Amino acid sequence: MTRQEFWRELAAQLRVDSIRATTEAGSGHPTSSMSAADLMAVLLADHLRYDFANPKNPSNDHLVFSKGHASPLLYAMLRAAGAITDTELMTLRKFGSRLEGHPTPVLPWVDVATGSLGQGLAIGVGIALAGKYLDKLPYRVWVLSGDSEMAEGSVWEAVQHATHYKLANLICIVDVNRLGQRGETMLGWNTRAYAQQAQAFGWRTLEIDGHNLEEIERAYAQAEGPSDVPTMIVARTVKGKGSSLVENKEGWHGKAMSKEQAVQAIAELGGERHLTVQVRSPDTARTARPAAQPVQVPVYRVGESVATRRAYGDALKALGAARPDVVALDGEVSNSTYAEDFARAFPDRYFEMYIAEQQMVASAVGLQVRGYAPFASTFAAFLTRAYDFIRMAAVSRANVKLVGSHAGVSIGWDGPSQMGLEDIAMMRAVGGSTVLYPCDANQTAQLVVQMVDRSGVVFLRTTREKTPVLYAPEQRFPIGGSVVLRRSEGDVATIVAAGITVHEALQAQQALAAVGLAVRVIDAYSVKPIDAVMLRQAARETGVIVTAEDHWPEGGLGEAVLAALAGLEPFPRVHILAVRAMPGSGTPDELLDAAGISARHIAGAVRTLTAQAGPAPVAR
Repeated sequence: MTRQEFWRELAAQLRVDSIRATTEAGSGHPTSSMSAADLMAVLLADHLRYDFANPKNPSNDHLVFSKGHASPLLYAMLRAAGAITDTELMTLRKFGSRLEGHPTPVLPWVDVATGSLGQGLAIGVGIALAGKYLDKLPYRVWVLSGDSEMAEGSVWEAVQHATHYKLANLICIVDVNRLGQRGETMLGWNTRAYAQQAQAFGWRTLEIDGHNLEEIERAYAQAEGPSDVPTMIVARTVKGKGSSLVENKEGWHGKAMSKEQAVQAIAELGGERHLTVQVRSPDTARTARPAAQPVQVPVYRVGESVATRRAYGDALKALGAARPDVVALDGEVSNSTYAEDFARAFPDRYFEMYIAEQQMVASAVGLQVRGYAPFASTFAAFLTRAYDFIRMAAVSRANVKLVGSHAGVSIGWDGPSQMGLEDIAMMRAVGGSTVLYPCDANQTAQLVVQMVDRSGVVFLRTTREKTPVLYAPEQRFPIGGSVVLRRSEGDVATIVAAGITVHEALQAQQALAAVGLAVRVIDAYSVKPIDAVMLRQAARETGVIVTAEDHWPEGGLGEAVLAALAGLEPFPRVHILAVRAMPGSGTPDELLDAAGISARHIAGAVRTLTAQAGPAPVAR
């Protein structure tokens, strides 16, 4: 069998297996898989360098299926490579199967979860950054993209950053099959338009017939050749290629064939095959990463005024000195987040993402694929732009550390467009996430050091304004804990705060003590996981809970406290103080007071609740 005949037979097998698996599942995307089968057959047989017995081999190439709905094709490739059995292939989409409807790292050969379109190339940029600048290994990053997702803005953030960083190790294959979910795509089969767009950003582009095996082979060989820019292969294909029943026909996206239809299509493709591919082995070059050293955590004197964002920058720099795996990214605000300190000290481990928050988070996800510990920072408000990437990072089981500064009305004069007022709710809702909101510099430094080895999406919220240092450097702040700052046997209420409002709560406590009211103050620096044990104890002992947060009431600290108290009997009287009206510009003190979360409002809420009698409703 000639090489071209092998490619042809392998492509037919990939199509047949995509049909078989989706028909057995009763759902899936066979036609989207069939269009790219020729492209993937040549790649798997002759260009991908991968040790399937050792998916953690640092020299392996990386293959990202950005068009994650074509997962049947990916799983068919795994079967052809001997990574999975035919029996497992037929468990596609079944409960408990590793072969989910879209790829996830439940499979050891899958780096990241895809399926939310427009993300694979952006994550590929992060992996390629690691390969070129950190690992300095010759592996390539292959990304299979669909033509529909090329309408996503995140794709073009990725395209421009790949050019900026000269990622010649990144190859994007665009499967231009013309048909999206509901009909023709924006550009149809206009491959020239896709190529010109990429060329405008500085990419090398190759337009090919995605079913001409010789053209595919030449394109891959050229893409692997010398270059100082990334390559985009724009391949014209036919959706459902190989079956006259579905070929280039609308109405078949995400639709499995019936058993009768599958029999017809498989026969048309020449029947089942059982080819096995001997995938090329990767190069054996390795780089030894220096060992980690103890972290010299920065310390601050009690009573001095230090912004927690300043402490974040100091702690990140200290981590960088101790941990060679720590890398940092920022969205062109590093002189405000203080990530610039890390950038100056370790320029080879810092990546500027400019004002492209989606690409920033995607790059972090890609970097952690290679075992790095990425810290990505910007204003808390601007992380909302990257929320889909953040939730998909959780699906990817990615370990990324996100830092949002300039949170809440306390930023002052810049006004509401710059105020993160949704970020706690947003991050709490991410599966398996950790949400931290320190109130002083020593607490911040301790939490940053813990973040580096924390699994999942970890979010740290920092404050723009300087705040007094409350805690001694030797105090520890375990994630999931809290600190009781004020307590007495005669406490009649508990104030729960985090970040900037901790300082307001302490002022309120002093004002209340002056009029004979003893109150407890809890610093809930760990918003998720929250210290439910301490909160429930305070509720039982004081009967009144007042929460204060520089955030909208929906999904913030107050609701986290309510969730922790759920089921407690008798239920305490609870009042949530939060930002409830759209703020404007002003001084931080003016805005905190106008929002109803300043010390006088906190004290007033305590006085009102402790003066009331009767059952304990939740005041909102």
